[in-house]
Amino acid sequence: MWKLMGSSQFSKPVARLLVLVQFLLISNVCLGARKLTSLYQPPPMALTYHGGTLLQGDLPVSILWYGNFSPAQKSIVADFLLSLNYNNPHKDQKRAKPSVTQWWNSVETYMKKAGQKPTHVSLSTQLSDHNCSMGKTLKKSQISELAHRVNSPNSGGLTLVLTAPDVAVEGFCMSNCGFHDSNRKSNSVFIWVGNSATQCPGQCAWPFHQPIYGPQTPPLIAPNADVGVDGMVVNIATLLAGTVTNPFANGYYLGSAEAPLEAASVCTGVYGKGAYPGYAGELLVDLSSGASYNAVGVNGRKYLLPALFDPYTSQCETIV
Repeated sequence: MWKLMGSSQFSKPVARLLVLVQFLLISNVCLGARKLTSLYQPPPMALTYHGGTLLQGDLPVSILWYGNFSPAQKSIVADFLLSLNYNNPHKDQKRAKPSVTQWWNSVETYMKKAGQKPTHVSLSTQLSDHNCSMGKTLKKSQISELAHRVNSPNSGGLTLVLTAPDVAVEGFCMSNCGFHDSNRKSNSVFIWVGNSATQCPGQCAWPFHQPIYGPQTPPLIAPNADVGVDGMVVNIATLLAGTVTNPFANGYYLGSAEAPLEAASVCTGVYGKGAYPGYAGELLVDLSSGASYNAVGVNGRKYLLPALFDPYTSQCETIV
């Protein structure tokens, strides 16, 4: 009877105490697990320098306009290139922040880290092939042929081949929006970018067009009122940063040499702070047009430029 009474008198408080102790122990374990999880940081990415040639010093850039481009469209691209090393203290871009030059200075950190000279981009020859002399369906190998029309082998410099909206290029819209390549024998490099306005703006002109997959956020207003060409500038900037820092597949890159992630492509989709899939990040907005941008160039031009991977911090850095 005593044991029974004793058990009946002490079982409830003891049981409650045991439950409380067990709860506290479990809580500590759970809180510890959360703390460890919250403190965990994935290993930082690193764009390794593989010791190859970088495009340092003076870099004349020639353009081949393949197909129909209006004078206004050509000036958008030309002004972007002229803005990269703009150093006139009496004009608007020097005073404006953030600027295209400021963005390009981030590319220069790669040259500095490799102990090489800064890259000074200048606009060189421009040729137009209005009639699409090689047809409107091109293979990748033909892009190299077109580039050589502007810059002969061993002439140095970089060629930019830009194709109009009605020109189809192998792989365009399916696996890429543009690419850069080189010929080591002739020491020549080139970039190709297509105007995606009618073929795949949701893939190659985002965030100025509704994306073809993923979060369906409203598109942004293009800073130069041209979805296709403003999208081209994003891709030109991305590939230009990659070409200068990895021209012959042995410069700065992450991953395999055959499919490398480069200075800008490793930060795809990031344009401003707080970016995440489907959201370009916090950007500046033009009060008169409502257009989104993050950099100012010559003649008051506004552009949206991609984030660049900082080789010192191993983070994608934006200029806004």
